[in-house]
Amino acid sequence: MATKTFALNTEPHIATVGSIDLAFKPEVMGDDFMDGYMALRDAQRGAGVDVENLEDADPSALRGVTNALRFFLADVMVEDSAKLFLRADVVQAREVVATYPTWAEAEAAAADLDEASVRWTLRLPDRVIVELMEWVVELYGGGSRPTTSSSGSSRQPSRGGRRGTGVSPSRVSTPATGS
Repeated sequence: MATKTFALNTEPHIATVGSIDLAFKPEVMGDDFMDGYMALRDAQRGAGVDVENLEDADPSALRGVTNALRFFLADVMVEDSAKLFLRADVVQAREVVATYPTWAEAEAAAADLDEASVRWTLRLPDRVIVELMEWVVELYGGGSRPTTSSSGSSRQPSRGGRRGTGVSPSRVSTPATGS
């Protein structure tokens, strides 16, 4: 009889962004992960945002996709990090007048104020949020990314040599790995 033991991660994964540590759940069940990913994809499609042509995109639609990406990431964070990540500020005359636990609550409060707007408390460049998403997909997706409609995805490099023959070490490249 063969026996195989499978280890489960028990410590949160940590992403350090500037001076902030964001903790992600040690394990995420596959269906929970895919449900969140599908909601993110649906938000992108529903907003009519073509990620290959962002210059023609409606700014409010882009904001909706960015917000959906934040919610996707927060779903796989531990509670304290998710709360930090999802807090929103109400800004009036360039001053933060209040902070709320959710974007929706901040929007409702801003609607009652003249010329007020909402922004994330933890402000991050879009490229960092996208990199976090890619890292999370690698963590919980088993190293393979869910399929997307991006035509800009890179192809798997072809291997040198012929099948069944040795490969010259100078022709083999090692893929970069992120941690």
